[in-house]
Amino acid sequence: MNILIFIVILLVLVVSHEFGHFIVAKKSGIRVDEFAFGFPPRIFGKKIGETTYSLNALPLGGYVKIFGENPDEDSMNGPDRDRSFVNKPRYIQAAVLSAGVVMNFLVAWLLISIGFMSGMPTSVASLSHGQTLTNQAITITSVLPGSPAEISGLRAGDVLVSMKTKTDVTDTPSTDSVSYFIKKHGSESIDITYKRGPDVLNTSLTPSIKKEGGAPTVGISMDMIGMLKLAPLPAIWEGLKLSADLFVATAVGFFTLIHDAVLGQADMSTLTGPVGIVGVVGDAAKFGFIYLLSFTALISINLAVINLIPFPALDGGRLIFLLIEKIKGSKISPNIANWTNTIGFGLLMLLMVIITYHDIVKLIK
Repeated sequence: MNILIFIVILLVLVVSHEFGHFIVAKKSGIRVDEFAFGFPPRIFGKKIGETTYSLNALPLGGYVKIFGENPDEDSMNGPDRDRSFVNKPRYIQAAVLSAGVVMNFLVAWLLISIGFMSGMPTSVASLSHGQTLTNQAITITSVLPGSPAEISGLRAGDVLVSMKTKTDVTDTPSTDSVSYFIKKHGSESIDITYKRGPDVLNTSLTPSIKKEGGAPTVGISMDMIGMLKLAPLPAIWEGLKLSADLFVATAVGFFTLIHDAVLGQADMSTLTGPVGIVGVVGDAAKFGFIYLLSFTALISINLAVINLIPFPALDGGRLIFLLIEKIKGSKISPNIANWTNTIGFGLLMLLMVIITYHDIVKLIK
């Protein structure tokens, strides 16, 4: 079931991204030869007009084959050269290349806005004037890897219901009361009741003390979270603000990762590929539809940011080529552009294999 949900999410996000390229290219008079979901081999294809619509066997992405995007003699000087991407003005090329990223951002904005209209999990601390939350509860926002909380099975999104030891109990937890309870009973086993979606579960853990004289910890961050439900217009506005914040935060995160990779300090285990995402999708679905909707929006934002990275074969890399051409006042050699993008695509596929390997190793462990 998790795999099916993941494929549906991927289908929506890939189709929307590629549709951005597709529709702007079509409206700009550029010939589009193929619109494909997944990578070859092809399972099914149907030609409608001049475009073949394909379903391929590897559902890990998709593509639009735009005439002249990878320049050759036919696209530059052939009979259909006026409808070639490479022969269009640079501002049109830039619009076509940017359209996929814009569509991913718009999809995220739409999904988050729908979330606010339906009821979005929101921190009490982030409320604006006049907004109110319903069903407030102490919610785990992150779990430290290797911590007592992770070992006990607690996850981000779990709602704390009660904590008790043999001699004490707190059944109306707040962030302060939970912290005090852990500090007070740092050397004892603590039984925890929590909610995960509709399920009420139980676990136990013993806090750890990292250094002598230090405070006992269980390895969680918490926040008071409730449901924020808004009318359509405020929901759209809040959806835009949250989408923009997520975009900036994701871009900063990727910049930091790339910076660390250049210095040889990047931790590849923190990256997640398709295999890992399947598991996260399953977790989000267990918490409820809104959590799944929010997670889908976050993936869409990630796709937008990734495609803007100035790396060959990505939209950002092709935009950099346009900028270089603008500065130098002439086109980059088609052979250089095509080979650079081919090598870039190969490196991206290699990175995907490495990340998938790490995902599988984490599952086995």
